[in-house]
Amino acid sequence: MDENKNTEEFKINGEDLISKIKEIIKQGNAKKITIKGKDGNEIISFPVTVGVAGLILAPVFAAVGAVAALATECTIVIER
Repeated sequence: MDENKNTEEFKINGEDLISKIKEIIKQGNAKKITIKGKDGNEIISFPVTVGVAGLILAPVFAAVGAVAALATECTIVIER
């Protein structure tokens, strides 16, 4: 396991999930985003590359939206 990875975690409710993901991507310094359920299990994980167009992320946002509809509470893990 690489101990040099810089990660940040946010606990968030499902309805705020998409707006927080968009905010993280807009900041532009995230390499990977992982969403974990209330029990700590990974639900979805996706890389974020510099210069990614919104069109490429559309399927990711659709998947995150589905997760948000089902999740009452989740954790976002950001790898920088």
